Amino acid sequence: MHFGLNLPNGGPAADPRSLAELAALAEASGWEGVFLEDYLVYQNKTGTPTYDPSVSLAAMAMRTERIRLGTTVTPVARRRVAKLAAETVALDHVSGGRLTLGVGLGDQWDVSLAAFGDARDLATRARIVDESLEALVGLWTGEPFSYEGQFVKISEVTLAPRPLQQPRIPIWIGGQYPNAGPIRRAARWDGSCLFKAAEYSADKIVQAEWTADDIRNLRAQIGPRRDLTVGGRARAEDWEADRALAQSLADAGATWWIEWIPPADDDTMRQAIARGPLRS
Repeated sequence: MHFGLNLPNGGPAADPRSLAELAALAEASGWEGVFLEDYLVYQNKTGTPTYDPSVSLAAMAMRTERIRLGTTVTPVARRRVAKLAAETVALDHVSGGRLTLGVGLGDQWDVSLAAFGDARDLATRARIVDESLEALVGLWTGEPFSYEGQFVKISEVTLAPRPLQQPRIPIWIGGQYPNAGPIRRAARWDGSCLFKAAEYSADKIVQAEWTADDIRNLRAQIGPRRDLTVGGRARAEDWEADRALAQSLADAGATWWIEWIPPADDDTMRQAIARGPLRS
């Protein structure tokens, strides 16, 4: 199992310069990946300093050499696919081929969806995501490409260069477990970064604990050769219990344990990162 961090792109220590330093500390502390949340208005808290994840990831790439970098997750339905293609290729090059793109539909309650005219129903956003991913990998080929979907339309164009990673930049699918849509999507692409929640709304998010049975069920549906990430929450007070849980999920087929570092001042976040991962 690999161990990574999920960092906020909003809060007092979420600017690109601070995140670059936190990523360097994560690499020195034994973490294998750092993944950023992707909000325009951080967790619906209007006025909270919120920074573009692509710019932050570029800064993080320049301060690290080995760790995996990416998003968990980018709401693709509110991104222009051509711009997303250009950003991800640039990030893949500046990181030396270390980018993973986590994607999802976006939270239905995200205030930025309505604020910028993107508050479509879930089924429509799902269709936009599916078309956008097909178009994205076509644009990544560096060959002449055109696409005619219901929502995404591209006249023949060639974008260069290609990503360093081949056959493509890995795509992880986010969403809520055990919903069928994101699981089907994860089985098509390169892995899952699903979350499991007992309560999920703009006012309250209560994580539900992953079980080995969950992992075996999800692994059976997405296939054997795809990444399967779990965690997605802050470390519990009982470190040994979390260590044992991570090991049991690894034994069941999980490939990444992702620990969330809540937004806080720089010193608090540095202390949480410097503890290092909970390897057995």
